[in-house]
Amino acid sequence: MQIDQIRKNIDLSLASFLDTVKKDYKLHLVSPLLFESIREFTLREGKRLRPLLLILTYKGYAPESKKISRRLYNASTCMEFLHNFMLIHDDIIDRSDLRRGKPTLHKILNHTVKSKDPDKLGIDLGIIAGDIVYALAIDAFLSIDEPSERKEQALKYFIQTAAFTAMGEFIDTVSGVKRLEDVDEEEVFLNYTLKTARYTFDCPMVTGAILAGADKKEIKKISRFGILIGQAFQIQDDIIGIFETEDNIGKSILSDLAEGKKTLLVTHAFSVLKGAPRAKFLKIFSQETKTLADLETVKKIFVESDSLNYALKAINSRLKESQRIMDGLKMNDKYRQLLNASLLKLFSHSKRIAESYQAAG
Repeated sequence: MQIDQIRKNIDLSLASFLDTVKKDYKLHLVSPLLFESIREFTLREGKRLRPLLLILTYKGYAPESKKISRRLYNASTCMEFLHNFMLIHDDIIDRSDLRRGKPTLHKILNHTVKSKDPDKLGIDLGIIAGDIVYALAIDAFLSIDEPSERKEQALKYFIQTAAFTAMGEFIDTVSGVKRLEDVDEEEVFLNYTLKTARYTFDCPMVTGAILAGADKKEIKKISRFGILIGQAFQIQDDIIGIFETEDNIGKSILSDLAEGKKTLLVTHAFSVLKGAPRAKFLKIFSQETKTLADLETVKKIFVESDSLNYALKAINSRLKESQRIMDGLKMNDKYRQLLNASLLKLFSHSKRIAESYQAAG
């Protein structure tokens, strides 16, 4: 079964599970807007990467004769609900108005009832809705039909991942108010690991492998693979936020710079710049309002300080190590190839940016 069909089945499972949620939890009786907003937010168009990785890894270790059951598809949606739980709370922390081109959940919920302070109401209800979505993630997980020992081990890993991701959000939030000189590369990579790599790549793949019965050595290798791919993915995301066009990323090209994100690009540039160039960079990075002219200046600084090249090398080194791990895994070759195809597509942006700046140089 090819990737597009698996994604289609994941979408069908999401819709079907939400119908079950309506029947079992009766959220619509508490508030029609609560249920409909969670449903609409969940079903927005997306890559469904996390449930896809769970299914592909599960199939990579399950007996060849074992088909992908409806219960496996239903269980895989736990990854999408965990993702949405994180997004809902992340949007509140960042005070974001849009998610996937539509209003964020807390912005939708500020219309629940008339209020003197609709923004506060939306934030309060958004936090509650996010908690409900996390509970739905656990419920979805329990759909899987596997031996209880595997199920318990995988569920524990899933719950630990939610906690680790929250720790990453904590680090990210604290980092946001720290002075740039007080944030180093080690802290950046810890954040990348906890906030992105663990729940986007490591957890779905490890969960799938555990449920399929992979041995401990394989699970350890898969976890390492997921962390490396996740770190590379986040470094690329930070590069995209500065060097891509607005049309390609679907958001303001000033958003990352405006937020003052302390990324690998930023910490490397700050560590190698000296004197006036460092002062200039710090002034732009620290000022409250940034302009397109500031963005162009920062791009130039990242190129001239070799920070862009440093970040691209960090991506490539992780991709090379992860490929070595993937090649050595004892999994079904068909699903190994499908995993490779799914993951390699994610890194087209950094390749294009590297080629663009090499040509310009």
